Amino acid sequence: MTSFIAHTTVDCRNAYELSEWWKALLGYVDIDGDPNEPGHEECLIRDPESGHRILFIEVPDEELPAKRIHFDVRPREGSRDEELERVLALGARQVGDMRGKYGPGTGWVVLADPEGNEFCILRSLDEVHAGPPPPA
Repeated sequence: MTSFIAHTTVDCRNAYELSEWWKALLGYVDIDGDPNEPGHEECLIRDPESGHRILFIEVPDEELPAKRIHFDVRPREGSRDEELERVLALGARQVGDMRGKYGPGTGWVVLADPEGNEFCILRSLDEVHAGPPPPA
């Protein structure tokens, strides 16, 4: 089992303005059916040729963290939680748990590699397409 980089994430103060700036610089575009709007706290753009995505997320901190860019990875197969177990066994360290942030079956886990670089494990595409589990 392995993962792939779903997108590169940038922590920022104004997601919309920064995403618009990078779109102009790189020639990236909004995601089809999900346009970025002023006031959005999360803005995702993509390269129309390669499909690479950059996600801009507003953080409420007075001072932005020194490490403002990180990878979000997605399991190629299996589940987020299975991939979490595998990555921890490889030597990653869990630093945050955002599972369930938007309800059951949602969210991600924040980890650090052996040198302390943070990254997130998202749900697999199969999990995303399946949607959240029914209420218990």
